[in-house]
Amino acid sequence: MKLDSPVLGVGPLAADRLEQANINPTTGLATDYLNHFNEVMMLLEMLPAMPECAEDVLDWHPIDYEDHFETSGFSDKKLAVDAYHAAPVRLRTHLESYVAEINAVVLLAQEQIRATEDLASSAIMIADTATSQIKPLISKASGVIHGHLGADALQSEGEEAQAEIDAMFA
Repeated sequence: MKLDSPVLGVGPLAADRLEQANINPTTGLATDYLNHFNEVMMLLEMLPAMPECAEDVLDWHPIDYEDHFETSGFSDKKLAVDAYHAAPVRLRTHLESYVAEINAVVLLAQEQIRATEDLASSAIMIADTATSQIKPLISKASGVIHGHLGADALQSEGEEAQAEIDAMFA
């Protein structure tokens, strides 16, 4: 870490400044990023009743945290990106893992939409499958943003730590 790297809770990343910008002062992460995924999930939910939403679903594309804020209307976008860089690496890693899973589910749903000849008859299955997977992943990502790691993340950390210890004694 460079000496001039921003630190959560200090200077421009002071807790009160982060809170005012709707950025979690403990994690340095903002729930605004999840709007990108909530949007496509809502479009998928509407797909059975409004098959014309398929075009909007197909227009959706993955975007990483930094790019989301740099291209969004978020008023404190630079602060959000700086706080993200100052966030604990393990939280960013867990968030990025859930984001990768969400992206994979949406990309699969997009493939299914493109491949179907009769979207009206397939829309319910595509939408139900995708949203039933996306919703829990968004909840887990939100948990990370709020500083709560799920049991699966904690178990994974424990296994990684044990593997490192085992390697030291091998």
